[in-house]
Amino acid sequence: MELLSRAYLGTFGLRWLHILVGIAWIGLLYYFNLVQVPGLAAYGDEGKARNITIDKVARRALWWFRWASIATLATGILITGAIENYYKDFMSDASASGIGHDVAISVGMVLGILMAANVWMIIWKNQKVVLANAANVLGGGEANADAPTAGRKALLASRQNMIFSVSMLFFMVGSAHFYNAAFGAATANNAWTFFAIAIALITLLELNAVGIFGGIKAGNKMLWMYESHKNALITSGILWLILWISSEVLLG
Repeated sequence: MELLSRAYLGTFGLRWLHILVGIAWIGLLYYFNLVQVPGLAAYGDEGKARNITIDKVARRALWWFRWASIATLATGILITGAIENYYKDFMSDASASGIGHDVAISVGMVLGILMAANVWMIIWKNQKVVLANAANVLGGGEANADAPTAGRKALLASRQNMIFSVSMLFFMVGSAHFYNAAFGAATANNAWTFFAIAIALITLLELNAVGIFGGIKAGNKMLWMYESHKNALITSGILWLILWISSEVLLG
């Protein structure tokens, strides 16, 4: 029963669960951005079919979405605790064989943690207003004037998460299958420099998504990347390209 041994549970079992719940989370993220939001836009703001979809479909999808994010975050944290000396190379001042893995997984983890925070602190917080409004309107009540603003805030955060997801998945997978072997001999100084660049870019994008650089109203040029799923996909590719080239320069 090797699968039930402590070594396998820590190194394989938790990774398997992490990937499984991560697929559920990111799959629903893509569903919302690529399928549901464009589909709902065709109904119009006050369409009955739109409110039915929000109340009956989005409510269920959001339940799985937010708890899958928690499960992904929890299993990821458990992995770092189950494996001894997980970050020993990243903390070293000298060249180390595993520093490529450590810096890659660190960038992936920062993105994943921030994405989970967006789910609970922005997306779900505002979607509760949208869900309550849909149920109220279907019951014959008056529409909540704050619902469109809440929906807009949730949309921006969701699109930002989709932008982050491409790089997050790349560095998560790359930590074991690319960076560990290709950039194993990078110095700690270069690793920390790359990490700082990644954090700066991530921070700027997050602040932009919450409206720090110009609000959340449509038409703001700073929000171009969020106005359609196509724009978000383009931006996700640009962010990944910048981070990948930076890693090639600093870790190669």
